[in-house]
Amino acid sequence: MPLHKGSDKPDERPLSVNPFYGEADPVGGMTEAPPKHRLPTSPLPPSTAYQVVHDELMLDGNSRLNLATFVTTWMEPQAGVLMGECRDKNMIDKDEYPRTAELERRCVAMLADLWNAPDPSTAVGCSTTGSSEACMLAGMALKRRWAQRNADRYPGARPNLVMGVNVQVCWEKFCNFWEVEARLVPMEGERFHLDPQAAAELCDENTIGVVGILGSTFDGSYEPIADLCAALDALQERTGLDIPVHVDGASGAMVAPFLDEDLVWDFRLPRVASINTSGHKYGLVYPGVGWALWRDKEALPEELVFRVNYLGGDMPTFALNFSRPGAQVVAQYYTFLRLGREGYRAVQQSTRDVARGVAERVEALGDFRLLTRGDELPVFAFTTAPDVHAFDVFDVSRRLRERGWLVPAYTFPANREDLSVLRVVCRNGFSTDLADMFVDDLGSLLPELRRQPHPSTDSKGAATGFHH
Repeated sequence: MPLHKGSDKPDERPLSVNPFYGEADPVGGMTEAPPKHRLPTSPLPPSTAYQVVHDELMLDGNSRLNLATFVTTWMEPQAGVLMGECRDKNMIDKDEYPRTAELERRCVAMLADLWNAPDPSTAVGCSTTGSSEACMLAGMALKRRWAQRNADRYPGARPNLVMGVNVQVCWEKFCNFWEVEARLVPMEGERFHLDPQAAAELCDENTIGVVGILGSTFDGSYEPIADLCAALDALQERTGLDIPVHVDGASGAMVAPFLDEDLVWDFRLPRVASINTSGHKYGLVYPGVGWALWRDKEALPEELVFRVNYLGGDMPTFALNFSRPGAQVVAQYYTFLRLGREGYRAVQQSTRDVARGVAERVEALGDFRLLTRGDELPVFAFTTAPDVHAFDVFDVSRRLRERGWLVPAYTFPANREDLSVLRVVCRNGFSTDLADMFVDDLGSLLPELRRQPHPSTDSKGAATGFHH
């Protein structure tokens, strides 16, 4: 979560709240507005407190028009009802809420089967608060396995983790928090993600694993997981180094099984030790749930699993969080049950079709060059065409925001810092009608942008909130 500090602005709010906020007596509702940075002295009526908070939240962006986020912004009303019924259930109390725990177990079993675990009954997995926690757990398992194999050299030797420079920021956090050296494969030319051979060349006896991304957040492209495993197989033949692979499938692990069935990226590859995904991305659940799975018990060191006698039951846990609501896990099971394989295939295909269609129409405008076309993740990235000098992607992002569309503009990392792009994430709920409105709004902005003498962005760092 972001870190915050207290406000240095005056905390006084002498004006009264709207009298109509009072439930029965309008005059009775005319209390002094509560302070913002300290607890108010007296209670407020519930209707008044609700309206004060509700009104401030109106200034947030519209989540359905947020084309920056991968996170689900629409679910069926029935899912919302189930989540409301379970929001008071603490997931960790498995002895108190055994059916919620059983639904979690079933979701793990379904994912193990979906990701082709050799024996789904022996695969190990858990729910998390999202892919960031799942990645932390997977990284911990990789480091502990490496430490066990190198007990004669560790803690003297410094472990390292190999990955592309395009990884999500959670992997940088993992390396920082757990004192692991991050070895990053740079971008090169029109390759915007990890190169298998370059990754293998960065490995040595201190490498705990290599991370492959099934769906880069930078451009929506899949990294070649099978080629990565082949490069590491060749490395083992030459050197004896046996380097496991973790697949960060935050988005793609819930797309590829349905739309790219011939793509081999999962537990069918013996070198893949673990996989994570975000249930709240293309798993089609509201924010707050991720999943981490290991090939088998050997891939997850037993010493990392805590067995707690809590509320009357023996409970094995592997998590960074303890208490959390069961609502999102229940919603994940509902969605698995509701859609099945064919339903997921239809939803993801529809989303990919929208992404491809929007990408083609953006390209047809003539002012932009596509980097990706939405044919892997339903995501595409584009930049201004070489002959466009009057505006840049930051101008486009800012002008789209005036129409309500949140489209991130950002600069790529080392080796391609010369490249700034816009990225559009298509999700379930971003319908063909909304896509038409988006392209129409984008096209209507171009005549004025073309008349600019030059790009108006003074600071690219201040032009966008997207920094990875």
